[in-house]
Amino acid sequence: MIVLVGILIVLGGVIGGYTMHGGHMGILLQPTELIIIGGAALGALLISNPLSVVKGVGRGIAKSFKATTMTPKAYEELLSVIHDLFVVARREGLVALEAHFEKPKESAVFKKAPTLLASHHALDFLCDTLRTITSGNVESYELEDLMDRDLDTMHAHELRAPQALNALGDALPGLGIVAAVLGIVITMGHIDQPPAIIGHSVAAALVGTFLGILMCYGFVGPLSKAIENQINAEGRYLNAMKAALLTLAKGPNPALAVEYARRNIAPDERPSFTAVEKLLKKAA
Repeated sequence: MIVLVGILIVLGGVIGGYTMHGGHMGILLQPTELIIIGGAALGALLISNPLSVVKGVGRGIAKSFKATTMTPKAYEELLSVIHDLFVVARREGLVALEAHFEKPKESAVFKKAPTLLASHHALDFLCDTLRTITSGNVESYELEDLMDRDLDTMHAHELRAPQALNALGDALPGLGIVAAVLGIVITMGHIDQPPAIIGHSVAAALVGTFLGILMCYGFVGPLSKAIENQINAEGRYLNAMKAALLTLAKGPNPALAVEYARRNIAPDERPSFTAVEKLLKKAA
């Protein structure tokens, strides 16, 4: 929703200032300029990226219009799941975790965290790491290196979409110039027309440059940053999970695991120690 509000503010500021200065909206309505810029931009996106990245751009844009799922509530759910899993491991042994991570969507523990179940990256990361821990002896430094590699790979993969969108945004001013040059070419073909007609044609051509720059700095660039921010938020969620899982390799200590995870949550998203304590007592 905040992205939509931002777009409306950009449009309101630009169009409002333009009309207040005496500009006429009619001259800005140049669908041919949009076709040239939009078509060239889409083609450039397809040329420079595999189809999976192009689809990722579309999903990322659609997701950016929704509220982030990595809320304090989501972290409280995660901490509750971590606590319950570690309690199971302490009471029944690590082998008892298999019933939960093999079928997480049927697990009573995992059902406490809808956000976790909805994020296949986070769910796979948690379940695969639990499998690694329960499959045999693994040193904590080996587990940390394994998780770091996994997180780095996932992060780099997810960043491909906003990077592609940002590169496209950087190209839009140039594509706007292409549209403007084509407009000037058409104008020069009508150089024998009255000055009013020539002036209108030149103004229409310059709209291409205006649209390219506006789309770059007003929409596409900020959208790529919004997608990147969401990816970083999901990365912080996974890092909190990683901190808890590292303690499992040293021994199933529920309270310590929860606190390790809580301390790895960003301050503006982190539930307080007292709030977590009340949450876990209530769930017990």
